[in-house]
Amino acid sequence: MAKTQQKEEKSQQQSARKDRINLGEVVTAVVEEIIGRTGFRGEITQVKVMVQEGKDKGRSMRRNVKGPVRPGDILMLRETEIEARKIKSKVTKGVYT
Repeated sequence: MAKTQQKEEKSQQQSARKDRINLGEVVTAVVEEIIGRTGFRGEITQVKVMVQEGKDKGRSMRRNVKGPVRPGDILMLRETEIEARKIKSKVTKGVYT
Protein backbone atom coordinates (compact mmCIF):
# COMPACT_ATOMS: atom_id res chain seq x y z
CA MET A 1 0.00 0.00 0.00
CA ALA A 2 2.84 2.40 0.74
CA LYS A 3 4.21 2.07 -2.80
CA THR A 4 0.90 2.97 -4.42
CA GLN A 5 0.56 5.95 -2.11
CA GLN A 6 4.05 7.16 -3.09
CA LYS A 7 3.18 6.83 -6.79
CA GLU A 8 0.03 8.90 -6.29
CA GLU A 9 2.00 11.61 -4.47
CA LYS A 10 4.58 11.75 -7.29
CA SER A 11 1.87 12.08 -9.94
CA GLN A 12 0.26 14.91 -7.94
CA GLN A 13 3.63 16.69 -7.67
CA GLN A 14 4.20 16.37 -11.41
CA SER A 15 0.76 17.80 -12.19
CA ALA A 16 1.50 20.69 -9.80
CA ARG A 17 4.71 21.44 -11.75
CA LYS A 18 2.77 21.72 -14.99
CA ASP A 19 0.53 24.34 -13.42
CA ARG A 20 3.43 26.70 -12.76
CA ILE A 21 3.69 27.75 -16.42
CA ASN A 22 0.55 29.32 -17.80
CA LEU A 23 -0.39 27.38 -20.94
CA GLY A 24 -3.98 28.56 -21.14
CA GLU A 25 -3.80 31.63 -23.36
CA VAL A 26 -1.95 32.47 -26.55
CA VAL A 27 0.09 35.68 -26.73
CA THR A 28 1.20 37.52 -29.86
CA ALA A 29 4.77 38.68 -30.42
CA VAL A 30 6.38 40.59 -33.30
CA VAL A 31 9.76 39.51 -34.69
CA GLU A 32 12.24 42.38 -34.23
CA GLU A 33 15.41 40.80 -35.62
CA ILE A 34 16.92 37.50 -36.67
CA ILE A 35 19.83 36.52 -34.42
CA GLY A 36 21.07 33.40 -36.19
CA ARG A 37 20.56 29.77 -37.11
CA THR A 38 20.85 26.85 -34.73
CA GLY A 39 19.99 23.18 -34.55
CA PHE A 40 21.90 20.18 -35.81
CA ARG A 41 21.48 21.16 -39.46
CA GLY A 42 20.63 24.83 -39.07
CA GLU A 43 16.89 24.22 -39.33
CA ILE A 44 15.99 26.42 -36.36
CA THR A 45 16.13 30.23 -36.49
CA GLN A 46 16.73 32.19 -33.31
CA VAL A 47 14.88 35.50 -33.29
CA LYS A 48 14.34 38.43 -30.95
CA VAL A 49 10.64 39.14 -30.39
CA MET A 50 8.63 41.84 -28.62
CA VAL A 51 5.62 40.54 -26.68
CA GLN A 52 2.49 42.51 -27.63
CA GLU A 53 -0.04 41.50 -24.97
CA GLY A 54 -0.49 39.63 -21.71
CA LYS A 55 1.36 40.04 -18.44
CA ASP A 56 4.76 40.32 -20.20
CA LYS A 57 3.63 43.06 -22.59
CA GLY A 58 6.61 45.04 -23.91
CA ARG A 59 9.16 42.36 -22.98
CA SER A 60 11.84 41.61 -25.56
CA MET A 61 13.05 38.00 -25.59
CA ARG A 62 14.83 35.35 -27.66
CA ARG A 63 12.85 32.49 -29.14
CA ASN A 64 13.63 29.56 -31.42
CA VAL A 65 11.42 29.26 -34.51
CA LYS A 66 11.13 26.41 -36.97
CA GLY A 67 10.19 27.38 -40.51
CA PRO A 68 10.46 30.54 -42.56
CA VAL A 69 10.44 33.79 -40.58
CA ARG A 70 11.42 37.40 -41.24
CA PRO A 71 11.35 40.69 -39.29
CA GLY A 72 7.83 42.02 -38.82
CA ASP A 73 6.18 38.59 -38.69
CA ILE A 74 3.76 37.87 -35.85
CA LEU A 75 4.30 34.75 -33.74
CA MET A 76 1.70 33.14 -31.51
CA LEU A 77 3.44 32.12 -28.26
CA ARG A 78 1.95 29.57 -25.87
CA GLU A 79 4.07 30.88 -23.01
CA THR A 80 6.34 33.87 -22.40
CA GLU A 81 8.18 32.73 -19.29
CA ILE A 82 10.87 30.57 -20.92
CA GLU A 83 13.51 32.19 -23.09
CA ALA A 84 15.83 30.43 -25.55
CA ARG A 85 19.53 30.09 -24.71
CA LYS A 86 22.01 32.31 -26.51
CA ILE A 87 23.80 30.83 -29.50
CA LYS A 88 27.32 30.23 -28.17
CA SER A 89 29.53 30.24 -31.25
CA LYS A 90 29.63 32.43 -34.32
CA VAL A 91 29.77 29.34 -36.54
CA THR A 92 26.28 28.26 -37.52
CA LYS A 93 25.97 24.50 -37.74
CA GLY A 94 24.83 23.06 -41.02
CA VAL A 95 24.64 26.39 -42.82
CA TYR A 96 27.49 27.34 -45.10
CA THR A 97 27.97 31.09 -45.22
